[in-house]
Parts: sequence; C-alpha cells; structure tokens
Amino acid sequence: MSTSTATRKRKASEPEQAVPAGSAAADATPDAVRRPVGHVSFVGAGPGDADLLTLRAKELIDAADVVIIESPEQAALAPEGAEVVDGGHGEDGGVLTPSARGRLVVKHAKSGKNVVRLLVGDPFTFATGPEEAQACDKANISFEIVPGISSATAVPAYAGIPLTSRSHREVAVVRMGETKVDWTPYAGDQTVVILSAVNTIKDVANGLMEAGRAPETPVAMTRVGTTTEQSTLVSTLEKVAADAKAAKMAPPAVTVVGDVVNLRETLSWFETKPLFGWRVLVPRTKEQAATLANRLRSYGAVSEEVPTISVEPPRNPQQMDKAVRGLVEGRYEWVAFTSVNAVKAVREKFDEYGLDARAFSGLKVAAVGEKTAEAITAWGIRPDLVPSGEQSARGLLEDWPPYDELLDPINRVFLPRADIATEALVAGLVELGWEVDDVTAYRTVRAAPPPAPTREAIKTGKFDAVVFTSSSTVRNLVGIAGKPHATTVIACIGPATAQTAEEHGLRVDVVAPTPSAEVLADALADFGAKRRLAMIEAGDPVTKPSQRTKGSRRRS
Repeated sequence: MSTSTATRKRKASEPEQAVPAGSAAADATPDAVRRPVGHVSFVGAGPGDADLLTLRAKELIDAADVVIIESPEQAALAPEGAEVVDGGHGEDGGVLTPSARGRLVVKHAKSGKNVVRLLVGDPFTFATGPEEAQACDKANISFEIVPGISSATAVPAYAGIPLTSRSHREVAVVRMGETKVDWTPYAGDQTVVILSAVNTIKDVANGLMEAGRAPETPVAMTRVGTTTEQSTLVSTLEKVAADAKAAKMAPPAVTVVGDVVNLRETLSWFETKPLFGWRVLVPRTKEQAATLANRLRSYGAVSEEVPTISVEPPRNPQQMDKAVRGLVEGRYEWVAFTSVNAVKAVREKFDEYGLDARAFSGLKVAAVGEKTAEAITAWGIRPDLVPSGEQSARGLLEDWPPYDELLDPINRVFLPRADIATEALVAGLVELGWEVDDVTAYRTVRAAPPPAPTREAIKTGKFDAVVFTSSSTVRNLVGIAGKPHATTVIACIGPATAQTAEEHGLRVDVVAPTPSAEVLADALADFGAKRRLAMIEAGDPVTKPSQRTKGSRRRS
C-alpha cells in the first residue's frame, strides 16, 4: 500500500498532536498543519480462522502502516507494505510482559503511524488489551477497540458444543494462571469453559471432583480450534487426564466441562466435513485455482497450489499482429475464446496497439465456458455464445450456428488459442462452413519444479489428494515433481484427464461427471464422505489418506 493511500484512509481517525492554547507556537501559526500522532486500533483477530475477522477489523488492517502481531500466523493478515512487528516476544526471544507490550505499541504510535495491534480472540477478554490501551491513554495517543470472537465461545462452537441449552443456562469461563483456582463456585451443573488447561488438566479435574462435580461429568478438550488441524478429545473428569496424555494433547486447547458436551455427538459439524483436514494438491497457479480452492475449503480441505505450466508469448508474434489488424479492419464475423489465457493474450495485444473493447463492435464473440465468459465480460464485452451444455470445445460446437451466406456477411472466425490446443474445434468449425484463422496467442511451457519439501510430500504421500484439471497438468506435474504416492487419492476433471493419469501409472479414484472445477471438488467430497462412512460402519477410527500405516494401500 502506498503512503498516500494509507494517509487518506486514516485522516478521519488520526488526531493531531495537541498544541497548548496560548502558547507561542499556537499564536504564531494558528492555521499551520500540525504533526499527526499515530492512532492505535486494538483488533480482535479471533481464535485462528482468518475468515472470522469482523468487517471493521479487515478495514483497519488494510489501512495499517504497522501491524503488531501476537502469533506468527497473524503476519499473513498484514497488507503489502506494512511493517510487521512481533508483539509477543522481545529481541532476546523472551515473552514480553503486558507493560512491555504497551511500551512497544506506544513507541510505534508516537512515530505518527497508523498502528493495528492484533490480539488473539477478543482484545478485552483474557488478553493484554486493557493494559496496552491504558499505556496509550497515558501517552495521549488515541485508540479504539475492535471486538473479536473469543476462543472461549468460538472453539466450542466449532467442536459442536453449545455452551448453553434450555436445561443449562449458566456458563463460567476460567483461565488457568499462576494462582491456584478455588473450584468451589463451579461445583454445580453449570458449564465451565477452561482456557490454558492442557498442562494442568489433572489438577483441574481433581479440583472439580473435590468440589463436588461427579467423576462421570463429560469433558471435551479441543486443540487448535477453528482451523483444519482442529481435534477434539471427549472424556470424563475421572479419565480426562489419562486420555489427554494418551492422545498427546498439546496447547493451545479449550476445555469444556458439563453435560452440554454430550450434544457434540449430534452437533459436530466442522470435524465431520467430508474432506476435513485433507491436504489437497492443486497443480495450478493460485489465481487459476481460486474457485477450486474455495470449494475444497468449504468441504474442510486445505489446498496447496503448485503451478505446472507457465504462459509465455508466442515465438512468432507477427501472426497475432496480423489477426488483430484484421479484427479492426472487419475481416472476421466471429472471435472465439477458448480460455481465460486467450482473453488475456488478446487484451494485452490490444493494449500494445492502444485499442480497447470498442474494436469488437459489430463482431460476434464466443466463449468456451463460463470462466472464459467472465473474463470477457470483465473487459466490457458481452459474449454472444456460451455453451448451453458441456463447457468445452465440443459443447461450443454443438451450439455454434452453421455458416449461412445470406445471413452472414463474412465467413471467417478468429480463433486465438494456446500452442498445444486441440484441433477439434477448428475441424468442427470448418465442417460448419466457416473459415478459421487459427492463431497461436500464447505458449504453455512446463513450469519450474516446486520446492524440495513439496516434491518430497508428493512422493511420500503427505498429500491426501491431487486434483487434475487437464491432461497437461498430469504430464507436467509428473515431469517436474514425480508421481504422487500410491495412497494419495487421484481426482480428475474428466475422462480424457483420467486416461492420461492412468497412462502415467496413477490409479484414478474420482472422475467429475462434468468438466467443472466446482463439480470436481464436489466429486472428491462425495468420495471422502463415502470413505468416512465406511470407516465408521467398520468401527475404525476416521483417518485421512495420508495417515496410513506402513505398507497400507489406498482404498478403492
């Protein structure tokens, strides 16, 4: 973010440094611009999932000059160009005290910068927000508080545990610290939420039982809540210490004690998603994979994008130059775009010539599918033809009108495409009576190999699934990174891609019924749901494909 943009965004909230009334400076320059003093926003970053940020929090973060974080994961929230400061640890690596954190916030605000202080959960709930805000007040620095979702409520909700019900209306929240807790007030049947209790769970359980809670009282411990690494241990006060030790439970975790824990059996919604916690490899760029990644995330998966192809200009640009000139001169009746990259290539050529969308006036424009149509529409052009059925070259041909010399003044089609594109569309258009200028608009070349850890993860089965969106992604991934492990689930966007995968020695588990990224994600989720149900019916623990035992094979 540029300095000027950040400045505009904070004008409304930044106070100016006070100049005492009657002072020489005030009398001499009453209308002078005074040096601004920084403003601090204490923002609740929620329990872990960045999507739980409030709209106000996102607005302030985007306008920040300095972002003071509490955990390393929060660094990803900072806008480009903002300074990121560790607010939890000093230069020596030691944990900062609340007063030291306050001094750090004040130091950056005094430099006249717009500071966002991110705190886990809610700034004023079991956090150091109050102490740091008091330090700002003492230094005459303005501040605001942006509430966040506390882990005390969010983590149990993600675990499927309501803190209240019609029969349990009282909730107490206890944060374990250095002082010993008197558990007597919690001897009734109220729900008790306990923070930071992993290392002291034995003392907590014994204290509650000594206070009068029954040994069979349900207990749930949820670690890394609201993230795809979330896991929940359900036990009782009598057994929870031993069960937590056996499960190697580690911080951070939220513990819930009370009968409401029993409702998890029917209300668990997050950890039961069909692809919960799956690490899915998507052999595309992050921009290309956005729709697919979002769909996979809705099913609980974490996608990791690995580009397998790189788009480059054609070796012979004269062919495109000639076609664009012909387009302007009225040589064509139709322009057919077969990919988003083709739209981008033509648009870049237009920019080179100083042309815009008005050059398409009088032309009919076709798009091979909805994504390509969206790219054309973003250019200010409304496509005249998009396949009504299958989103492919074949689907486009099924809807393409035959050439009619009485209705069509020109019989020529401009077809900008990749150097490796299929000839089927050209042949089909010729069969319909059209002449086609088949022009290479861009080249696709194999991308550089991914980092060594990613290649190792692919070969050793650390990915739970790979989704292939074309035959070229199969060939290129195998070429730059090697074949996925035998236990990795292979999902393909269509029969042709599946055939290519099988030719490369891969066992295909999922084939999308229609060639769509969203449908591919749906098909993989359906596979995951059936796999999960089979494990439950067999009485086996639900595991991910990557959580295999030595020598295991992928399920059919």
